[in-house]
Amino acid sequence: MTTEINFDDIRPYNDSEINRAVKRLLEEPQFIEFAHLLFPDLTERVIRRKFKNIHSTISIHKRVVTPVISGIIDKTTKDVTCSGIKNIKKNKNYLFISNHRNILLDSLLLNHLLVKNHFKTVEIAIGDNLLIYPWIANAVKLDKSFIVKRSVPVKQMLDASKQLSAYIRKTITEKKNSIWIAQREGRTKDGDDKTQTSLLKMLNMSGDKTPFENFDFLNIVPVAISYEYDPCDALKITESIAKENNPGYKKGSKDDLRSMNLDISGYKGRVHFSIGKPMSDKLEVLNTIKNKNDQIKVLTSLIDKEIHTNYKLWPANYIAYDLLNKTAEYQDKYSQEEKEAFLIYLNKQINNIPEEKRFNIDLLINMYAQPVFNRIIHNK
Repeated sequence: MTTEINFDDIRPYNDSEINRAVKRLLEEPQFIEFAHLLFPDLTERVIRRKFKNIHSTISIHKRVVTPVISGIIDKTTKDVTCSGIKNIKKNKNYLFISNHRNILLDSLLLNHLLVKNHFKTVEIAIGDNLLIYPWIANAVKLDKSFIVKRSVPVKQMLDASKQLSAYIRKTITEKKNSIWIAQREGRTKDGDDKTQTSLLKMLNMSGDKTPFENFDFLNIVPVAISYEYDPCDALKITESIAKENNPGYKKGSKDDLRSMNLDISGYKGRVHFSIGKPMSDKLEVLNTIKNKNDQIKVLTSLIDKEIHTNYKLWPANYIAYDLLNKTAEYQDKYSQEEKEAFLIYLNKQINNIPEEKRFNIDLLINMYAQPVFNRIIHNK
């Protein structure tokens, strides 16, 4: 089934295509300008030399991606840690489904941690809404990213979903490479990480067996990503408010660029990736359910539970919960100094946005409290 579909317009570059793609990138003035942001201490001549004679994804990752990510970690985080690496094996391929908080770094940091633990990098799903300029598509395809078509007309959406589903299945079962994809379209705006059923319906499209077997072949592994601080927290809330006030509201390309810049350069504090166990053992329940839509809903809940219970809760999350509920239930999880520092942080974030767009601080507090609510629900 998967071999009948052409993937050339969405797949990453093969090693044989990389050198030509790099040469095209170096002819783009905007890319050179962007490269200066990634390597601020290097001259244009040195940057061009850095990209010279690159012929493989491995070279791209070692010579370009790894130094960039290492610099971001050093400058914008207190620490990046990982748990659950023992849940996966080097000789198997997985579909990593994670919550989505940071446009670029969710997947790039996961790859960084996998390489650090001697695993292969994964292929990364990236929405075409982020490919604001043609050269960006060229750039992301160098580092094993494939395109999710979100901007196609409604009439073409079904074909695009079938193509994407087939590509993901082919990559895991035939190309023998793992994949990362977010649990939802767009980043979580309110801290409530929920898997979209449409994602799982898309994944099931390319299977020709029962939902249990179709998902079993994909080796789904939930990943919970926890940022102590979200650089775009206030920005996300102003966007949500804009959508509530105007259902037809859509972000512009400048909004996406601003978010990407903040996501990369903003302070994140501690960051933790919790890699869950493969879902195979939990899929048997699907065979007890007759209705296919109900099967999808159950699997959605199972993935959500794994992400919510494995989410690393920071002092800020517990402080936010107690502030929101006017309680001291979790006061043993933080100090008074941490509470005062968090309140200063929240007020700073709100004061940094235009006065006409400012909102009640409780909305920001709720964003940080929500992961605690989610944990409580699953622990009942």
